[in-house]
Amino acid sequence: MELAAALGTALKEDERLKRLEEAKNAYTSDAELQKKLLEYEVQQTALQGEITKAERDTNFIDIIQNRIDELYREITTNPAFVKLNEVQAEVNELMNAVNATITANITGEQPSACTHNCSTCGGCH
Repeated sequence: MELAAALGTALKEDERLKRLEEAKNAYTSDAELQKKLLEYEVQQTALQGEITKAERDTNFIDIIQNRIDELYREITTNPAFVKLNEVQAEVNELMNAVNATITANITGEQPSACTHNCSTCGGCH
């Protein structure tokens, strides 16, 4: 476990992890984005409430769904959201490579060639 702790400490210094922390901070400090995320959750709850009613108001359901769709577009195109997703993907790739290297050193087997189907993969190269 000491080696794992040392690896974790070393990985903290990787630029990708530093960028992830910065991206998380930008994401959480973006007041407009947080407001939209909260409204998105509230609208989702309202939609679920309307859908489960015995007598549904389809016009109201459509209004809620349209707002959810609009919020989704606004959230997923927000620069802080986009950046966080991009950097998270880089960190995921790093962690897959670390895990593949550890596994290869334990088993003596190198990951097979990439099929671009993650379910067949022993880790990214």
